[in-house]
Amino acid sequence: MNKIVTKWIEPYVLLETLKKNCKLIKDFTFDGFSKNDIKQEFFKQLKKENYFGLYMKNVNKFYLFQGDAKIEEILSLTPSDFEETDDFEKAINAIDMGKAEASFLKY
Repeated sequence: MNKIVTKWIEPYVLLETLKKNCKLIKDFTFDGFSKNDIKQEFFKQLKKENYFGLYMKNVNKFYLFQGDAKIEEILSLTPSDFEETDDFEKAINAIDMGKAEASFLKY
């Protein structure tokens, strides 16, 4: 289940908080030309056991983490701070369209 976070969160604080609780495996940096190819590689890596991804607004990277992050607890989110979806593209598009701050992606 993917989580689309609409509550404003400082990107640096979000990353550092996650790093304290989970292992950062890799970041996938992209530009306008390489985004789709990088996204497909990122999605392949998400299929691994106990992995999840992060995509944030205004950051041209996908982040791959290992661990069982309880995102709501770690970030002190309430149900009104995020939306859940099974649709990966919806989670990505919410960021690209500026409707959300971050998306957590999980197969």
